[in-house]
Amino acid sequence: MAGNLHVRNLDDDLIIKLKLRAARHGRSAEAEHREILRQALETEVDSSFDELAEQLRKLTAKRKQTASEVLLREGRDER
Repeated sequence: MAGNLHVRNLDDDLIIKLKLRAARHGRSAEAEHREILRQALETEVDSSFDELAEQLRKLTAKRKQTASEVLLREGRDER
């Protein structure tokens, strides 16, 4: 099932570039837009949970960590 995608508020320069690129490839601007999206998204790799967790660990490595049992205890004590 094919869907529709509407892109609003594009700069005029970007539209001109899209039309020029489409003409070079012998396609309509709409077909060129589809091809650009297809190429951009087909090379994107879905990361596994383990890969995402590793990235998060790297991003938060230098931050102070609080054990979950401490947070749970504090939450119970506040009630």
